[in-house]
Amino acid sequence: MTYLFIILYAITLIYFALSERVKKFVWLLVVQGIILFGIVFFSLKEIELADFIFILTETILVKSIIVPWFLNRIRKHNHLKREHEPSVPVFYSIIVVVVSLLLSFVISSQLNDNQIYTKYFTVAFASILFGLYFIIIHKNIFSHVVGYLIIENGIFLFSLVVGNVMPMMVNMAILLDVLMGVIVLGVFINHIGNTFNSIEVDNLSHLKD
Repeated sequence: MTYLFIILYAITLIYFALSERVKKFVWLLVVQGIILFGIVFFSLKEIELADFIFILTETILVKSIIVPWFLNRIRKHNHLKREHEPSVPVFYSIIVVVVSLLLSFVISSQLNDNQIYTKYFTVAFASILFGLYFIIIHKNIFSHVVGYLIIENGIFLFSLVVGNVMPMMVNMAILLDVLMGVIVLGVFINHIGNTFNSIEVDNLSHLKD
């Protein structure tokens, strides 16, 4: 069952490459949060109960509800509907996703450690690579926040790579980083939108000290 969720997560990365509507970006983040919940639920059964409950709360409450709700508020406030054409064609974005998955698979196949769950490594590493790529090809600051969250989901999957070796304090640090990062960036986006009536990255060059 865990492998099914891993495959579904990889498919969401492909959908990110195909999508142009900002609303769909948010919904894909919701889907990723639910998938992460499924991965945790069906795999991490040997960790302590408190850690298990915390991770489930993080995936469902934060990743699938709170963060998407906040992003939707930002989207509606700035009247975002459709992302402008990315700097590269969609076809190349799909190739990047596939190459990232293949590269991650090759690297994970070279890992020989009993304490490392390599089945998570492929999508974790690919998610981080694609998140960086997603930020590079989009000029919209909102899309940059989405790319940041894709990277964070990859980091979360990396925490599953080491299984119950990862302490709860590290998970709490990741969660706090996500919440503060999204809130700060959200406020920043709204101020940019109110000032320039647009949240394109090019507007940052007009900012003065």
